Amino acid sequence: MPEPDEIIPADRRPGRASSTNATGRFERHDRVRFDDGWAPDDDLPPARTEVTEERPRQVLTRNTSPDISFDRSINPYRGCEHGCIYCFARPTHAYLGLSPGLDFETRLIARPDAHEQLARELARKSYRPATVAIGTNTDPYQPIEKGYRLMRRLLEVLEAHNHPVGIVTKGTLIERDIDILSRMASRGLVNVGISVTTMQPDVVRAMEPRVPAPKRRIETIRRLSDAGIPVRICASPMIPGLTDHEIEALLEAGAEAGARAATYIMLRLPREVAGLFRDWIEDRFPDRAAKVMRAVRDSQGGTDYDPTFGQRMRGQGVASELLNHRFKLACKRLGLAQDLPPLRTDLFAVPPRPGDQLSLF
Repeated sequence: MPEPDEIIPADRRPGRASSTNATGRFERHDRVRFDDGWAPDDDLPPARTEVTEERPRQVLTRNTSPDISFDRSINPYRGCEHGCIYCFARPTHAYLGLSPGLDFETRLIARPDAHEQLARELARKSYRPATVAIGTNTDPYQPIEKGYRLMRRLLEVLEAHNHPVGIVTKGTLIERDIDILSRMASRGLVNVGISVTTMQPDVVRAMEPRVPAPKRRIETIRRLSDAGIPVRICASPMIPGLTDHEIEALLEAGAEAGARAATYIMLRLPREVAGLFRDWIEDRFPDRAAKVMRAVRDSQGGTDYDPTFGQRMRGQGVASELLNHRFKLACKRLGLAQDLPPLRTDLFAVPPRPGDQLSLF
């Protein structure tokens, strides 16, 4: 647990999951609050969301991880206002000189020119199409998307190029883009994963403070499915001792709403996330904290997190194997696939620009 002077008072972080804001691991000096007698902490205002902008020279990020199904992704935003305490993207904020704690939830970075840069990258003669993943790091439909509309602009570029895209989100704002998504779906160019972690009201509000309610996300599955868009329910992450008992109920709710497939990932606590999660569970659910952390370590070979490829997303041990078995049985019973059909790449074409010579054939 952090020292008492490292805990941010609750009234300064309303609607936030992290209770600390420890200095990023790459910084030379730690920042520690110190009462010098001039301005007590009681006078400080609540933490507000701040957004800065950047103009990236590249928006397509490549990865070669052997246990991930895609090799490229786009992140319209850095940081995420949803504030999920378990988010494995939190450590990336340290690369910006910011804290993976409260900074990750409040000091966000938007990329307003991302769609223009994407169009340039897709137009390169060396480019070869494959499904691009969006939402695998930070959520593209977090609250600030309502004003920035970065995701909609990216979708417009992808649609114009007939480029396949897979989206994962907790945000119901995706319903705004059903017009584009349904057109792309009719050509086999898009699928969507809606993440629903738990149906427990007290847990979800503490764990995912600025995410739409679970029932509302289930309704989003229904609306997307009714529009002909392939949807899967992502019961992720499953938290041993806290939410893993709900996996059948989550899959049933998703199937009833029209989901065609289902996936799940075991809780991952890389780098700073482990400490943030421990602080959170001890603060919000002290009666369950020891049980949950014991179950987490049992699923990770005795540590908070085992990053071994192939098992980091499924865990290990008897409880993890039992969860995987329950997941497969539930999918079979509900008629849920464990993967959606592959998206098309053969339709990809760079649209002509003003002044280009058009083909006569």
